[in-house]
Amino acid sequence: MKTVLIVEDVSETRIWLRQTVEMAFPGSEVSEAQSIHEAADAIASQKFDLAIIDLGLPDGSGTSIIGALSSSRPETTIVVATVMGDYASLVGALSKGADGYLLKDAPQEAFVRQLKMIEQGLPALSPAVARRIVEHFRRTAVSETDGADLTARERDVLGLIGRGLRNAEAARALGLSENTIASHIKSVYGKLGISTRAEAALLATRLGLT
Repeated sequence: MKTVLIVEDVSETRIWLRQTVEMAFPGSEVSEAQSIHEAADAIASQKFDLAIIDLGLPDGSGTSIIGALSSSRPETTIVVATVMGDYASLVGALSKGADGYLLKDAPQEAFVRQLKMIEQGLPALSPAVARRIVEHFRRTAVSETDGADLTARERDVLGLIGRGLRNAEAARALGLSENTIASHIKSVYGKLGISTRAEAALLATRLGLT
């Protein structure tokens, strides 16, 4: 991760997150924002490989930044860093486009390990969060799907996305345009009833596509 944006209003936590990012991704360029307004300005002026976003910000919910970033900068990996581990906050963030969800009460060493998982093509998820997602899949029809209604190409795309490849990387791997990849992803999400890359990664693993 070469460029990282941290959106966090508490200075002590922001420093802790910066140190954690620098431990996980040595040499990365880290920018900071303390509010939705500052984050919006940063996103408008620079592209980021990774954005770590708190949900409770002084001028609103971090989910608004997640939604804006997911729409305008789909190549950015979005990870929530929060103390809010409730199901509503988790679903709200993932539905807006978050790729990972980490709880701040984790030791720094664990936080570093979870961030490093991004470069391995895996979503950064706290263990408690991963368990809740698995439980959600068990309770829904999505968990029962065998992906039979996906075309061969859509399965290829889901497999690559599940391994953590971005749209441009998947396009190069398959010899397709980014627009075609985006179209396939939209179709896959619609057929499987999912809306985030974190869900796609979990389902791709379950279907043996990764």
